[in-house]
Amino acid sequence: MDAGTVNRSGFYIGLSLAISSSIFIGGSFILKKKGLLRLASNGSMRAGQGGYAYLKEWLWWAGLISMGVGEGANFAAYAFAPATLVTPLGAMSVLVSAVLSSYFLNERLNIHGKIGCILCLLGSTVMVIHAPQEEEVASLKIMGEKLEDTGFIVFAVCIVVSSLVLIFIVAPRYGQKNVLVYILICSVIGSLSVSCVKGLGISIKELFSGIAVLKEPLFWALLICLVICVSIQISYLNKALDIFNTSIVTPIYYVFFTTSVMACSAILFKEWLRMSIDGAIGTVSGFLTIVLGIFLLHAFKDTTFTWDSLPLYLHGAVRGSTCNQPYIALPNQESLKEDISKLAIGSKKNRFCSKNSCQNCLPTTHLNVIDFTT
Repeated sequence: MDAGTVNRSGFYIGLSLAISSSIFIGGSFILKKKGLLRLASNGSMRAGQGGYAYLKEWLWWAGLISMGVGEGANFAAYAFAPATLVTPLGAMSVLVSAVLSSYFLNERLNIHGKIGCILCLLGSTVMVIHAPQEEEVASLKIMGEKLEDTGFIVFAVCIVVSSLVLIFIVAPRYGQKNVLVYILICSVIGSLSVSCVKGLGISIKELFSGIAVLKEPLFWALLICLVICVSIQISYLNKALDIFNTSIVTPIYYVFFTTSVMACSAILFKEWLRMSIDGAIGTVSGFLTIVLGIFLLHAFKDTTFTWDSLPLYLHGAVRGSTCNQPYIALPNQESLKEDISKLAIGSKKNRFCSKNSCQNCLPTTHLNVIDFTT
């Protein structure tokens, strides 16, 4: 089997794992949110207030298991495919979460949200098509050399410092008021966790090949770092889900997480240096399309938009109720005066007419005289 066939099979394996991961992760948001809502209805201390009663809720654990399965599939996908292919497919979890939340959480998804989901899917497809080819990393030793690069060390230090500032200074003040605080913490930490996942995936592949990677200190360092990063992400993601709407948290988290991972992957693997111009334009265009879809999901979430909200000519065209009706001009001031005079004459005739069904008569009790001359 030649190298091209192996790479192609790895691509499809990574693609399948990434899609299944998005399904499990999107469903996990719904299960965990249902568990948190049940705790809130029982009067338990909420996660957004620092409570940990959700550890006794089976629905929350079902969501956690579902997320664990999804993250495991995602973990395996990073071992077979480049991060710039796997990460954009996380938009599928936005679609799954948005659709399921409209059915199980009564979180209405209006037309703007549906269009936003479609744009997320289209943008992810474009990003996958134009994804830059990741620089080949075949062993844990090469991964260690890349982790020692000066650019990545500076990036990692900036991530750690900004995370500490967000956790200890910004979050206590603005965490329960602004949805971006908790999501930023999860996203910037997530960029490091993806790097750890990539290194551990390569290590596991080497382990099955007979290489003693368990003796390498880098393997255990990556494992410890991954556990710390995932623990922080779970904690602050629970707080965001408990306080804010799921249809808001999921897409915004996707945008910031994808941006962080792409930046980390570009610095660590330097994959953008070998990209063509059309590939770079396609990747950026796909990402901006996703951002536009996320904006529609978030900005118009409280807007009640139905077919009845359309303009009259579109409303009639949609319902088909005015297809055979003649065009009726809007009344002007002169026509309104004539109608008022006719109504006044009709009311006078009504005083002397004994026939209640006379067409020239109008009941005086139904007449409201309006002065349009002022």
